[in-house]
Amino acid sequence: MTGPDAFDDTAADYERLETELLAQDRDAARVSTADVDKTTARQLVSNLVDDGVVTAVAEQRVLVHEPSGEAFDSIRQIAVFHRGWTAGRDAAEETS
Repeated sequence: MTGPDAFDDTAADYERLETELLAQDRDAARVSTADVDKTTARQLVSNLVDDGVVTAVAEQRVLVHEPSGEAFDSIRQIAVFHRGWTAGRDAAEETS
């Protein structure tokens, strides 16, 4: 496009703005697992045990994530795993 209309055409600006806003929405919707400290992990796993999602196997000193069948020997590992597992399951439901 040439001439004075080239300065009035804002289609490219609109597309860049829309792309940026979509990227921000995706970033906001992602679940962060890096911020799981010991206190947060203990609270989350305690709630999961109460809800029957996690079972403690005292003899083996592990925690079993019942929906997936995965076993963990760390509270923080199972908390991070559950957050990721939940996010993955929710994303799969959105695409179905």
